[in-house]
Amino acid sequence: MLSPVRVAPNSEIAIPDFPPTTRWLGGRKLRLQRLLGRSILLVEFFDFARINSRRTLPYLAAWRRRYHRYGLELIGVHAPGYSFGRDAALVEQACARLGIDWPVALDADFEIWRLFGNRGWPARYLFDRRGLLRLIHFGEGEYQETELAIQELVREGTPEADLPEPLAPLRPEDAPGVVLEPQTADIELPGDRARLVLAGNWREGEDFLEAESPGAAARFSFRAGSAWAVLSGDREPDLYETSGEIVAERPGLRLHAIQFTPLPPEAARAAGVERG
Repeated sequence: MLSPVRVAPNSEIAIPDFPPTTRWLGGRKLRLQRLLGRSILLVEFFDFARINSRRTLPYLAAWRRRYHRYGLELIGVHAPGYSFGRDAALVEQACARLGIDWPVALDADFEIWRLFGNRGWPARYLFDRRGLLRLIHFGEGEYQETELAIQELVREGTPEADLPEPLAPLRPEDAPGVVLEPQTADIELPGDRARLVLAGNWREGEDFLEAESPGAAARFSFRAGSAWAVLSGDREPDLYETSGEIVAERPGLRLHAIQFTPLPPEAARAAGVERG
């Protein structure tokens, strides 16, 4: 989790317009330049198959409910971290399942990513009504700081707005100022296969290991709040929670990555929190 960067109101960093060839979820097109002058723009880069992107969703949905009436427009940019995420139909199904009902640009070739100079998932860019950057944040966390920045922009256009208190943290590790213990680094495959204890036959693919026989297993230890395997092949591509072992029921299971969530503060204080 990285601290957000506040940008001065007189910043000259303007929002770049998305390429005219951008595909939008559900076929609806959005031109950012048409929103300037009346809308506060919150652009969120995400990947439905990354647990840290998913953990931001409740905050995004709540901010949209709270501040849309004051001109906040939430725009998602889906930039796929794994090969299956290039499939637009699959992304649409995942977004519907996750309750993402705001406009989402499909950035399979990372064109928008490069225009923004983006650095990872999730990433949050807040622009004022003139389209000037006012806050940037990479990763989870700093939700209160983001909401306060949104309120600041609301008051610039609607000084009399009666705004609510910022959302209470949804998880202990989201509390302002909390200090988190280091967690196990994500495992990306096939490059990090040495971090796994593999049993049975596995073959390397573009961005995965694929089980070639039933009973093939991958085991690992971790120190984190939870562990999530990115799986596809013999099942719907998605995140699946795991306790430290993935076993193929049949050939064709693809293991792309294992991702970890932060340790809650009370768990971080407990000695020897390690699983697997």
